Amino acid sequence: MTLTVRLPPRVEQGLAEYCVKHRLSKSDAVKQALVDLLASGEGTPSAYDLGKDLFGPHTDAPPGEDIARNSKRLLREHFRAKKGSPRKPRRAK
Repeated sequence: MTLTVRLPPRVEQGLAEYCVKHRLSKSDAVKQALVDLLASGEGTPSAYDLGKDLFGPHTDAPPGEDIARNSKRLLREHFRAKKGSPRKPRRAK
């Protein structure tokens, strides 16, 4: 099968330099690049892969307590710590 592709000058120059360095024809280099792309199984990285460096190391370990069940208390403690006010004793329910 024949395929014609228009490349920007910068990409064409990079391809030419790669081919000279590796002693390949442009066709062989493009074929190999396509084979590698298709063999990876993914053309586009997942949302997790794109943001995993932003999630922080704390997400790797399970939380020490159930955050969903204790969210009100945790938020109250967080904001009181910012204000510097002492913690009020908890009332019995």
